[in-house]
Amino acid sequence: MNPRPTTAAAQARRLVLACAAALAVLPVASAQAGAAAYAPDRILVKYVTATPARARAAAARVAGAGDALVTAPHTRLLRLARGVSFGAALRALRRRADVAWAVPDYRAHAAGLIPNDLGSGAQPGDWQQLQWNFSGPFGVNGPQAWSNVAADGAPGGRGVVVAVLDTGIAYATRGRFVRSPDFSRYGFTGGYDFIAHNRFPDDRNGHGTFVAGTIAEATDNHYGLTGLAFAARIMPVRVLDSQGEGEASTIAEGVRYAVKHGAQVINLSLEFSSSVTAADIPELIEALRYARRHGVLVVAAAGNEAHTAIAYPARAPNVVAVGATTEHGCLADYSNDGSGLTLVAPGGGADANLPGDPNCHTEGPSGRDIYQVTFTGASPRRFGMPSGYEGTSMAAPHVAATAALIIASGVLGRHPTPAAIIARLRATARKLGGGGDEALYGAGLVDAAAATAPGGPGAVPR
Repeated sequence: MNPRPTTAAAQARRLVLACAAALAVLPVASAQAGAAAYAPDRILVKYVTATPARARAAAARVAGAGDALVTAPHTRLLRLARGVSFGAALRALRRRADVAWAVPDYRAHAAGLIPNDLGSGAQPGDWQQLQWNFSGPFGVNGPQAWSNVAADGAPGGRGVVVAVLDTGIAYATRGRFVRSPDFSRYGFTGGYDFIAHNRFPDDRNGHGTFVAGTIAEATDNHYGLTGLAFAARIMPVRVLDSQGEGEASTIAEGVRYAVKHGAQVINLSLEFSSSVTAADIPELIEALRYARRHGVLVVAAAGNEAHTAIAYPARAPNVVAVGATTEHGCLADYSNDGSGLTLVAPGGGADANLPGDPNCHTEGPSGRDIYQVTFTGASPRRFGMPSGYEGTSMAAPHVAATAALIIASGVLGRHPTPAAIIARLRATARKLGGGGDEALYGAGLVDAAAATAPGGPGAVPR
């Protein structure tokens, strides 16, 4: 309890007693720990108005304090001498009638929400051991982004709808299908299955569930892993079959459905063969234009053939083309690159052979995979955190989720255009490579924290 300063001695005594009573539960021992909540050798003291200097000195001596630093009127920061008990010093000060209040010098830390999800560990927060892509040196700065949007009143991207056009999602328990244990039943909005032609876009593969998890897996629930835009709502749209394949006409139907039913962002973690051109998929190109005209941002995977050309649909105009990077901050060896690449995001795997790039180390071990909760085998009823997921399919949802956080934050206004969101993503990305590497990395590594921070490129006054 930190009582309000007062000038009346009687009131001061009552407040000091209240603090002294609370001292019984003060975690004094924690001051000795590495993650102490306050400095173990400092106490902030405010004296009752007009307390003479000799009385202040006496108070400091009683507390076993040496130097005193003036921090505000009638307020001193006392530094305890070596060996002095913090708890005893605090109690002695709080008992004095000439002391209005005495409190530990509490420590702040850089803002950043660290959820309590366990990952594969046993302690809250152990998700970070697997999800380097959210919180590691070459991750997307998820914890700070979560703090940013929470401060804006939209924790986790609340209020935004992201359509995931994929193999379906384990979003509900029905018949032989089971909702993923790390999805909330309230985290979805109505979708459609364009393969089975019904209203139940259940996953038969696991890929779509994984992608949706990167965007909006349940977070801070003491289980599993985290999602980057964990409070966004997912629209499951099944356009790929159980083998992960689908036709251009089906995907085009899915795009139009998502636009008509309120999606603000569409994620396409899929690609066509490098031999497919825009002329070969006119119906899908038209659907992508339809999305753009209606203010819906489309994010797509750049492709996994290590070609110097982006695959469709990512190559289409006004689509965010996302390449993949490794845990080391290097372009992944499978990632397509070239003209038209918008930016990159974590996809996992081995570094590309790029001499001169300080982050690329082909002689060392490969970087880790990307992890989310999805199927651990062929059964849609068994879930875990399997290894083996890497690719631009894994990279794209990082960008889709960041776009959702941008929209939710309001940093670009209430209804930002796709062009404004793309400009913000590019302007806030972290540069990678040795310089001049736009063809390899686009604008750089997506940075969810910088993209959602107040001010900066495109920001509107609030």
